[in-house]
Amino acid sequence: MRPFEYARADSPSDAVARFREGAMYLGGGTNLVDLMRLGVAEPTALVDVSRLALDVIEPVRDRVRIGAAVRNSDLAADPLIRTRYPMLARAVLTGASGQVRNMATVGGNLLQRTRCAYFQDVTRPCNKRQPGSGCPAIGGDHANLAILGASDACVATHPSDMAVALAALDAEVHVTGPSGDQIIPMPGLHRLPGDTPEHDTVLEPGALITAVELPEPPPGASLYRKVRERASFAFALVSIAAVLDVRWDGTVDDCRIALGGVAHAPWRAERAEQALIGGPATGEAFLQAAEAELEQAVPLPRNAYKLPLARNLIVRTLEELAP
Repeated sequence: MRPFEYARADSPSDAVARFREGAMYLGGGTNLVDLMRLGVAEPTALVDVSRLALDVIEPVRDRVRIGAAVRNSDLAADPLIRTRYPMLARAVLTGASGQVRNMATVGGNLLQRTRCAYFQDVTRPCNKRQPGSGCPAIGGDHANLAILGASDACVATHPSDMAVALAALDAEVHVTGPSGDQIIPMPGLHRLPGDTPEHDTVLEPGALITAVELPEPPPGASLYRKVRERASFAFALVSIAAVLDVRWDGTVDDCRIALGGVAHAPWRAERAEQALIGGPATGEAFLQAAEAELEQAVPLPRNAYKLPLARNLIVRTLEELAP
């Protein structure tokens, strides 16, 4: 373990003031501490934000605000969330284990880093960890990595289940930082790798997530479904957060689809949504929409299985949501 300084922040503004080059924020620590043990993260200072008064879930007019320090287990169990946003509660419950959810925070969950084996192995090159060193996953073990939005520099995937549900719900992320307060829509917080995969999000250095705000629940039925290699404590091969609202005449009035496990960021399936809205809520229409979305996929040899998996997951989920 490399030595580092430690300071406990008294407020979000105090946390930002204490932040400097080489520092990192410490919330639940479920991802950061692991990365420090592996030698992937080597902060010179930790600014503890775990005890800030950001651990409240509260209604704000027709919206709901979730503090960034809310524990994942508390979020999933909250009556307001379970009643108004059951898809989000289910997404959170599919992530990690009960012990990890008891420690992990909402803000930290959104900012967790990829579980790509090459990123976590400091003996191997990785453009995300060491820009310009290469991406061995492209020619190596990429079975669980990205098929959408990847680049020649990086094929890593974002691991959060919560973020996929928030992307489908059009959530807003509240941030305070050196440049002041900011509201970032989801999707929009996370970025695709391009030529700079070392940047996971659009946040400036020192920016601190303070809350996530959910708009009024969208009409229709919703569901989060996750396909993984084992029943628990496993990251998604492919996941989906979907909302489907069907009119009395059987046509789709509104549709929202976000995918996980397929890209460097939660992937909002806009092509599929546009193909469905105004059309019939039928299995054939769902299949055509899924294929329209996945036309832009560029799978690698060992993760091409994700194409039929994602297609079937989209169709099956929408069929279950249709009346």
